[in-house]
Amino acid sequence: MDDLVFASMDLICKKSDGHFKRLTGTPSAGGGKQSFFGAIGCASAIIFTVFGASYGTAKSSGAIFSAGVLRPERLMQNTICAIMAQILSIYGLVASVIIANGLEEKQPLHTSFLQLAAGISVGLCGLAAGFAIGIVGDAGVRASNQQPRLYVGMILILIFAEVLGLYGLIVAILLHSKSGTGVTDCSAF
Repeated sequence: MDDLVFASMDLICKKSDGHFKRLTGTPSAGGGKQSFFGAIGCASAIIFTVFGASYGTAKSSGAIFSAGVLRPERLMQNTICAIMAQILSIYGLVASVIIANGLEEKQPLHTSFLQLAAGISVGLCGLAAGFAIGIVGDAGVRASNQQPRLYVGMILILIFAEVLGLYGLIVAILLHSKSGTGVTDCSAF
């Protein structure tokens, strides 16, 4: 019976720009569990980028050490692959911290879904970039060990692979910056 009475109540909604709007109906469903999606976005940002960074590091490190046996003087020069793979995890850390600072116990679903999208975008871009860095680093280190002129080409391809992760971070920051705009905060009148 209370649900029927509550469903017919008018709601006063305060938008983020400060204006009030009268609505009819029930507040958004969720019961305070809306922040779950934001937390999943926060976790997926760091988890997927760390997966990509660890794959890129592991795949290229095998080639770095095997090439270092034949030409130890190039060992430090070839570690650029592993370093670039680790930068991907920094992208995920930055996105996770930004998303975690925006998490609240009761927040609109709009905000939570945008936080989820931000985390997934940086996470999956970091994962793809980690795969690319690992494969290019493995082949590039082995090739540049035989022909040193190929080193510059390998670095250029690694930079392009790294930028894929940066694109995900930029999109995540844009999504998170939009997560608080246009949100309607409803409370019972």
